[in-house]
Amino acid sequence: MRFVMLIKSDAKAEAGVLPDQKLLTEMGKLNEEMVEAGVMLAGEGLQPSSKGARVRLAGKKFTVIDGPFAEAKELIAGFWLIQAKSLEDAIGWAKRVPDPSADPGLGAREEGEIEIRPLYEMSDFPVDPAEKPGGWREQEQRFRDATEPPGAAPAPPPRKRGTTRFMVMLKADDKTEASAPPSEKVLAAMGALMQEMVEAGALLSGEGLKATSQGARVRIPAGKRTATKVIDGPFTESKEIIAGYSIIQVPSRQEAIDFAKRWLQIHVEGLEKEAGEIEIRQIFELSDFPVDPAEKPDGWRHQEERLRERLGQ
Repeated sequence: MRFVMLIKSDAKAEAGVLPDQKLLTEMGKLNEEMVEAGVMLAGEGLQPSSKGARVRLAGKKFTVIDGPFAEAKELIAGFWLIQAKSLEDAIGWAKRVPDPSADPGLGAREEGEIEIRPLYEMSDFPVDPAEKPGGWREQEQRFRDATEPPGAAPAPPPRKRGTTRFMVMLKADDKTEASAPPSEKVLAAMGALMQEMVEAGALLSGEGLKATSQGARVRIPAGKRTATKVIDGPFTESKEIIAGYSIIQVPSRQEAIDFAKRWLQIHVEGLEKEAGEIEIRQIFELSDFPVDPAEKPDGWRHQEERLRERLGQ
């Protein structure tokens, strides 16, 4: 089974405070262990929401809201895409995530939180006898073939020079939380948009998240790993819950916003919703971390470069 582990943000991360080398090294070691175990498929850190935006659609009107956003504890600071035998197995990996409170540069914090959500697979959508050859299912399979992690063929498209990577996140609503399946018309429209982005070399990956009733949250009090709590879904604050995401590389933030508008319109109109929202966040690159003269040649940066090469990121 595939899961996404969403690590929640906090005030320090939102202020742009970078973790120290010790924490980066510990995180790198965990990533390497997950890769060696065949668990980790991808992972990214997100820059503060001050560099992001939210796109809202109500009726026929789009509104773009620039970051930062106030609700730091509900924002996403990064994610891992993993494959695990069960939700319990995924929870076990989440419990091993290094505690950021051990980093003096990040200051004191009450607790860390990781939300774990299973992903939709093709097998979750029953075959409709009325489906047409060349329809959304074949479209979706082509998309998955073009964006699956290494080990599948073909590999994801290479990073393009002159582009910026963004994580574009569709917010959940009552229908997605109720596991209401999209119509074939909506699936076909989404498939056409994603295929267009694949052919342009802009779409790196994308997934739909199952309802929070099938997920869990792992909360680790600062410095008290033995007091870790696991909270089963569903979760009530659907305004900030993520229903799906895409990773794109485009030349500008405006192009990310344009993509978000097209996706949101398909979602809102297709599900006959009154409104919807998408959050756009810029992804951290290695170049965003200034080189410390005290860094060791085989330190966290080399570790991260090796990991990205193995994952094809």
